[in-house]
Formats: sequence, structure tokens, C-alpha cells
Amino acid sequence: MTIKYMCPHCQTNLGEIQGSAVTEYQLGFHFLTPEERSDIISYDLDGDVTVRVVCDYCKEALHTNPELSLIGNPLQ
Repeated sequence: MTIKYMCPHCQTNLGEIQGSAVTEYQLGFHFLTPEERSDIISYDLDGDVTVRVVCDYCKEALHTNPELSLIGNPLQ
């Protein structure tokens, strides 16, 4: 199993965790509501997990220009 962290705006790969030794509890996924889980985490057929988190660049761009959040994926 691979856990991939990816920015949903610019699609930058922010990092990966390899192996099945890491649990969702250790990653803090249990703190998420069911809605947050479905928005942030996706699972593929191979058992790999993609976690969508905003990178620092996009976070700053959205903070500086809040109107960008009204557009689909403005930073691609």
C-alpha cells in the first residue's frame, strides 16, 4: 500500500509513504468526519490511498487572492 499526498489545485506530489505498517489511526484520519474523508481521501483498486492536501504555494495564492477559490482549479 502506498499513501500519496497530492495538492488538489496544482497536482504537485507532496510526498509518499510506502508499506502497510502505517494505519489510518496513526495518520490521524480518524479525526475526519465522513464528509471530510470523502473530500480528502480516495482509494484505488490496488489499495493505494491518495490524500488531497493544499501545498504551501497554493495556500498562499488562495489566501492572497480569495476570489480564486470560486473557480474550479484555478492554479493549474
